[in-house]
Amino acid sequence: MSMRGRLSYLFNEFEEIAIASLLGMMTVITFANVVARYVFESNLLWALEATTYLFAWLVLFGVSYAVKISAHLGVDALLNRFPPQLQRICGLAAVTACLIFSALLLYGGWDYWSKFAFKLAFLEVEDIPFPVWLQGWLGYIEDGEPFYEKIPRFIPYFILPVGMALLLFRYLQAAWRIWHGEQRLLIASHEVESATENQ
Repeated sequence: MSMRGRLSYLFNEFEEIAIASLLGMMTVITFANVVARYVFESNLLWALEATTYLFAWLVLFGVSYAVKISAHLGVDALLNRFPPQLQRICGLAAVTACLIFSALLLYGGWDYWSKFAFKLAFLEVEDIPFPVWLQGWLGYIEDGEPFYEKIPRFIPYFILPVGMALLLFRYLQAAWRIWHGEQRLLIASHEVESATENQ
């Protein structure tokens, strides 16, 4: 496989890898906290906050992944009665609205995150510790002292612009497919029909 092919494969599989990794981390942290609580009568103070942030990342990666595989819910009972050309026009109108909406979300996500990244970079999360070795690797140590005790908020909030950029990209891909006649609607899967056919 060529370098371009490998990069394309990695990019196309990015959400799946991220979603699986996030689910795995949430499972491990939750399991470790249960063991700490019921076996050692202790508690991982940062576990709840960490799983909350990981779940937010999971949801925002999942939104773009659902667009990629056409898994978002929609009602197409009326659209299926239209001729194919009119379905395609409706699909283009829908994807245009989705592109505008996701562009607004990207703008809002960047605006919200950038405040924490540039103006309020000193703000930290409540409980999740920021390891000194990681701060050293990222260059957050000055005169031998780390900048942060806890993870700065701009790190977990970074999913806002990233997730919305991925969503915009996936809608652009869907718009390209509809424009070129590879699909007619944003909703390409019909779970009810396939479920009834299988019975």
